Amino acid sequence: MSSLAPLQSVFARGAASADLEAVREENLAIAAGLKHQEAGLLDQLIVRYQHRLLRYLLFLTSSRELAEDLFQEVWMRVLLRGGQFNGRSRFDTWLFTIARNLVIDYRRKRTLASLDELFDGSNDDDRPMSFEIMDEQPSPFDHLASGEDRERVSEALLELDTAYREVLVLRFHEDLSLQEIAAVTRAPLSTVKSRLYRGLAAIRPRLQGAARPSEVAG
Repeated sequence: MSSLAPLQSVFARGAASADLEAVREENLAIAAGLKHQEAGLLDQLIVRYQHRLLRYLLFLTSSRELAEDLFQEVWMRVLLRGGQFNGRSRFDTWLFTIARNLVIDYRRKRTLASLDELFDGSNDDDRPMSFEIMDEQPSPFDHLASGEDRERVSEALLELDTAYREVLVLRFHEDLSLQEIAAVTRAPLSTVKSRLYRGLAAIRPRLQGAARPSEVAG
């Protein structure tokens, strides 16, 4: 029997499962499959994580063209370096870490010193016209907002400094814990908490200013 069978069984349980043991089994199954270069595993991972990864890259780079280029490179890294994933952490945090490092590498090639300078060095022309990404699995944020609200929040996020935007996206779009965000961003937990607080404080007046007159009056 193919060693993919346990992985497929775990996938079938769905992302909504709160069973920590199932999550642990899933990560270990992915790690084993990547280490042995199981046929078809990469395709399964792309199907499952493509929407979340592209959404993260879009918010991080503010450029659809760049996000799509880096999206391809992320999966190439997964293919070539999959054996480095040991399964002791969630696969999505490892995937986002690869994506973030590629963004940093790209920006450094353009003489920027760090990811924190990404926003200062960008301009409005680099921003994507739309963040429409078809995803059959809604993010935690999607359960709380819909339609016009999602569009308003996406636009407000683009106005934030990149460091704040990234933490908000990882927390509320991708449902990562503060500890997992710290691992992805390689920042102390206290820094993650500070960025989350400051990001929420910064986005609140933007959303209130974009609210419909009837909402403001109410």
